Amino acid sequence: MSTKPKAFLFDLNGTMIDDMHYHGKAWHHMLNNELGASLSQEEVKVQMYGKNSEVLDRIFGKGRFTAEEADKISIEKERRYQEEYFPYLSLINGLDTFLVKAEENNVAMAIGSAAIPFNIDFVLDNLHIRHYFKTIVSADDVTESKPHPETFLKAAQQLGIAPADCVVFEDAPKGVEAAQNAGMPCVVLTTMHEKEEFSQYQNIIHFVQDYTDPVLRQLFSVSV
Repeated sequence: MSTKPKAFLFDLNGTMIDDMHYHGKAWHHMLNNELGASLSQEEVKVQMYGKNSEVLDRIFGKGRFTAEEADKISIEKERRYQEEYFPYLSLINGLDTFLVKAEENNVAMAIGSAAIPFNIDFVLDNLHIRHYFKTIVSADDVTESKPHPETFLKAAQQLGIAPADCVVFEDAPKGVEAAQNAGMPCVVLTTMHEKEEFSQYQNIIHFVQDYTDPVLRQLFSVSV
Protein backbone atom coordinates (compact mmCIF):
# COMPACT_ATOMS: atom_id res chain seq x y z
CA MET A 1 0.00 0.00 0.00
CA SER A 2 1.25 3.47 -0.87
CA THR A 3 -0.47 5.45 1.87
CA LYS A 4 -0.29 5.19 5.62
CA PRO A 5 -2.88 2.74 7.02
CA LYS A 6 -5.83 4.31 8.79
CA ALA A 7 -6.72 1.21 10.82
CA PHE A 8 -5.19 -1.92 12.28
CA LEU A 9 -7.48 -4.94 12.63
CA PHE A 10 -6.17 -7.60 15.01
CA ASP A 11 -7.04 -11.22 15.24
CA LEU A 12 -6.68 -12.23 18.89
CA ASN A 13 -5.44 -15.73 19.63
CA GLY A 14 -1.96 -16.36 18.27
CA THR A 15 -1.77 -12.76 17.04
CA MET A 16 -1.99 -10.65 20.19
CA ILE A 17 -1.26 -13.41 22.67
CA ASP A 18 0.73 -16.59 22.01
CA ASP A 19 -1.83 -19.02 23.35
CA MET A 20 -2.72 -21.40 20.54
CA HIS A 21 -0.88 -24.29 22.17
CA TYR A 22 -3.24 -23.99 25.14
CA HIS A 23 -6.30 -23.95 22.88
CA GLY A 24 -4.97 -27.03 21.12
CA LYS A 25 -4.39 -28.82 24.39
CA ALA A 26 -7.89 -28.02 25.66
CA TRP A 27 -9.51 -29.09 22.38
CA HIS A 28 -7.43 -32.28 22.20
CA HIS A 29 -8.55 -33.30 25.68
CA MET A 30 -12.22 -32.48 25.09
CA LEU A 31 -12.44 -34.03 21.64
CA ASN A 32 -10.65 -37.27 22.49
CA ASN A 33 -11.27 -37.96 26.17
CA GLU A 34 -14.86 -36.81 26.35
CA LEU A 35 -16.26 -36.81 22.81
CA GLY A 36 -14.44 -39.84 21.37
CA ALA A 37 -12.90 -38.19 18.31
CA SER A 38 -9.51 -39.99 18.38
CA LEU A 39 -7.56 -37.14 16.78
CA SER A 40 -3.83 -36.49 16.94
CA GLN A 41 -2.47 -33.15 18.12
CA GLU A 42 -1.68 -32.26 14.49
CA GLU A 43 -5.19 -33.15 13.33
CA VAL A 44 -6.66 -30.96 16.06
CA LYS A 45 -4.38 -28.08 15.02
CA VAL A 46 -5.68 -28.29 11.45
CA GLN A 47 -9.33 -28.26 12.54
CA MET A 48 -9.37 -25.57 15.22
CA TYR A 49 -10.31 -22.45 13.29
CA GLY A 50 -13.56 -20.52 13.09
CA LYS A 51 -16.36 -20.75 15.62
CA ASN A 52 -16.26 -23.56 18.16
CA SER A 53 -19.56 -24.89 16.81
CA GLU A 54 -17.96 -25.07 13.35
CA VAL A 55 -15.02 -27.04 14.74
CA LEU A 56 -17.49 -29.57 16.15
CA ASP A 57 -19.40 -29.70 12.85
CA ARG A 58 -16.21 -30.34 10.87
CA ILE A 59 -15.13 -33.17 13.13
CA PHE A 60 -18.43 -34.85 13.98
CA GLY A 61 -20.71 -33.69 11.16
CA LYS A 62 -23.53 -31.19 11.22
CA GLY A 63 -26.35 -32.06 13.59
CA ARG A 64 -24.30 -34.27 15.90
CA PHE A 65 -24.82 -31.74 18.70
CA THR A 66 -27.74 -29.42 19.36
CA ALA A 67 -26.96 -25.71 19.62
CA GLU A 68 -27.30 -25.97 23.39
CA GLU A 69 -24.92 -28.94 23.58
CA ALA A 70 -22.38 -27.20 21.34
CA ASP A 71 -22.53 -24.07 23.51
CA LYS A 72 -21.99 -26.15 26.65
CA ILE A 73 -18.99 -27.93 25.12
CA SER A 74 -17.60 -24.61 23.89
CA ILE A 75 -17.81 -22.88 27.26
CA GLU A 76 -16.26 -25.85 29.06
CA LYS A 77 -13.40 -25.98 26.56
CA GLU A 78 -12.75 -22.24 27.00
CA ARG A 79 -12.99 -22.50 30.79
CA ARG A 80 -10.25 -25.15 30.77
CA TYR A 81 -8.13 -23.13 28.34
CA GLN A 82 -8.39 -20.01 30.51
CA GLU A 83 -7.58 -21.87 33.70
CA GLU A 84 -4.41 -23.36 32.24
CA TYR A 85 -3.27 -20.30 30.28
CA PHE A 86 -4.01 -17.59 32.87
CA PRO A 87 -0.62 -17.86 34.70
CA TYR A 88 1.12 -17.18 31.38
CA LEU A 89 -1.28 -14.57 29.96
CA SER A 90 0.72 -11.76 28.34
CA LEU A 91 0.88 -9.79 25.12
CA ILE A 92 3.22 -10.97 22.40
CA ASN A 93 6.57 -9.25 22.78
CA GLY A 94 6.50 -5.61 21.68
CA LEU A 95 2.73 -5.34 21.23
CA ASP A 96 2.28 -3.08 24.25
CA THR A 97 4.61 -0.49 22.71
CA PHE A 98 3.11 -1.00 19.25
CA LEU A 99 -0.40 -0.24 20.52
CA VAL A 100 0.81 2.97 22.12
CA LYS A 101 2.57 4.02 18.91
CA ALA A 102 -0.54 3.28 16.84
CA GLU A 103 -2.67 5.37 19.17
CA GLU A 104 -0.14 8.22 19.03
CA ASN A 105 -0.33 8.08 15.22
CA ASN A 106 -4.14 8.22 15.27
CA VAL A 107 -4.48 4.76 13.75
CA ALA A 108 -7.89 3.32 14.63
CA MET A 109 -7.80 -0.20 16.06
CA ALA A 110 -10.27 -3.05 16.21
CA ILE A 111 -10.37 -6.72 17.04
CA GLY A 112 -11.77 -9.19 14.52
CA SER A 113 -11.72 -12.64 16.05
CA ALA A 114 -13.50 -15.97 15.83
CA ALA A 115 -13.28 -16.12 19.62
CA ILE A 116 -16.42 -15.85 21.73
CA PRO A 117 -16.81 -12.74 23.95
CA PHE A 118 -15.98 -14.88 27.00
CA ASN A 119 -12.42 -15.29 25.69
CA ILE A 120 -12.02 -11.80 24.28
CA ASP A 121 -13.05 -10.29 27.63
CA PHE A 122 -10.60 -12.64 29.39
CA VAL A 123 -7.72 -11.14 27.42
CA LEU A 124 -8.71 -7.48 27.19
CA ASP A 125 -9.75 -7.08 30.80
CA ASN A 126 -6.93 -9.05 32.41
CA LEU A 127 -4.33 -7.24 30.31
CA HIS A 128 -6.11 -3.85 30.62
CA ILE A 129 -5.99 -3.03 26.89
CA ARG A 130 -9.67 -2.67 26.02
CA HIS A 131 -9.37 1.11 25.70
CA TYR A 132 -7.23 0.81 22.56
CA PHE A 133 -10.00 -0.76 20.50
CA LYS A 134 -12.86 1.24 19.04
CA THR A 135 -14.78 -1.86 18.00
CA ILE A 136 -14.73 -5.59 18.60
CA VAL A 137 -16.14 -8.20 16.23
CA SER A 138 -16.44 -11.64 17.83
CA ALA A 139 -17.83 -15.01 16.79
CA ASP A 140 -21.22 -13.88 18.07
CA ASP A 141 -21.28 -10.90 15.70
CA VAL A 142 -20.95 -12.69 12.35
CA THR A 143 -22.89 -15.19 10.30
CA GLU A 144 -19.88 -16.45 8.33
CA SER A 145 -16.52 -17.22 9.97
CA LYS A 146 -13.07 -16.78 8.46
CA PRO A 147 -12.02 -17.32 5.68
CA HIS A 148 -15.21 -15.43 4.81
CA PRO A 149 -14.36 -11.70 4.97
CA GLU A 150 -17.37 -10.74 7.14
CA THR A 151 -15.36 -10.38 10.35
CA PHE A 152 -12.89 -7.87 8.93
CA LEU A 153 -15.37 -6.07 6.69
CA LYS A 154 -17.68 -5.55 9.65
CA ALA A 155 -14.82 -4.19 11.78
CA ALA A 156 -13.82 -1.76 9.03
CA GLN A 157 -17.41 -0.68 8.53
CA GLN A 158 -17.87 0.00 12.23
CA LEU A 159 -14.67 2.06 12.22
CA GLY A 160 -15.89 3.94 9.16
CA ILE A 161 -12.71 3.12 7.23
CA ALA A 162 -12.38 1.64 3.74
CA PRO A 163 -11.04 -1.94 3.59
CA ALA A 164 -8.04 -0.89 1.49
CA ASP A 165 -6.98 1.52 4.26
CA CYS A 166 -6.86 -1.24 6.87
CA VAL A 167 -4.00 -3.58 7.75
CA VAL A 168 -4.90 -6.93 9.28
CA PHE A 169 -2.70 -8.76 11.79
CA GLU A 170 -3.15 -12.54 11.66
CA ASP A 171 -1.40 -15.75 12.55
CA ALA A 172 -3.46 -18.36 10.68
CA PRO A 173 -3.84 -19.13 6.97
CA LYS A 174 -7.65 -18.97 7.15
CA GLY A 175 -7.40 -15.53 8.74
CA VAL A 176 -5.02 -14.28 6.05
CA GLU A 177 -7.45 -15.64 3.47
CA ALA A 178 -10.28 -13.72 5.16
CA ALA A 179 -8.22 -10.53 4.95
CA GLN A 180 -7.45 -11.20 1.28
CA ASN A 181 -11.14 -11.80 0.61
CA ALA A 182 -11.84 -8.46 2.30
CA GLY A 183 -9.32 -6.65 0.09
CA MET A 184 -6.99 -5.92 3.00
CA PRO A 185 -3.19 -6.23 3.27
CA CYS A 186 -1.97 -8.46 6.07
CA VAL A 187 0.92 -8.80 8.51
CA VAL A 188 1.50 -12.41 9.58
CA LEU A 189 2.69 -13.39 13.05
CA THR A 190 4.60 -16.68 12.79
CA THR A 191 3.57 -17.88 16.24
CA MET A 192 1.97 -21.13 15.11
CA HIS A 193 2.41 -21.50 11.35
CA GLU A 194 5.48 -21.39 9.11
CA LYS A 195 5.89 -18.94 6.20
CA GLU A 196 5.51 -21.78 3.73
CA GLU A 197 1.93 -22.37 4.86
CA PHE A 198 0.95 -18.94 3.49
CA SER A 199 2.43 -19.28 -0.01
CA GLN A 200 -0.96 -19.09 -1.77
CA TYR A 201 -1.81 -15.60 -0.48
CA GLN A 202 -0.92 -12.38 -2.27
CA ASN A 203 -1.95 -9.85 0.40
CA ILE A 204 0.89 -10.44 2.88
CA ILE A 205 3.12 -7.41 3.34
CA HIS A 206 5.28 -8.66 6.24
CA PHE A 207 6.07 -11.78 8.22
CA VAL A 208 7.16 -11.07 11.82
CA GLN A 209 7.90 -13.17 14.85
CA ASP A 210 6.71 -10.45 17.20
CA TYR A 211 6.03 -6.72 17.34
CA THR A 212 9.64 -5.73 17.99
CA ASP A 213 10.50 -6.32 14.31
CA PRO A 214 11.82 -3.03 12.87
CA VAL A 215 9.91 -3.62 9.61
CA LEU A 216 6.69 -2.65 11.41
CA ARG A 217 7.92 0.94 11.60
CA GLN A 218 7.04 1.18 7.90
CA LEU A 219 3.36 0.99 8.84
CA PHE A 220 3.61 4.48 10.28
CA SER A 221 5.12 5.94 7.11
CA VAL A 222 3.61 6.51 3.67
CA SER A 223 5.10 3.54 1.84
CA VAL A 224 4.60 -0.15 2.70
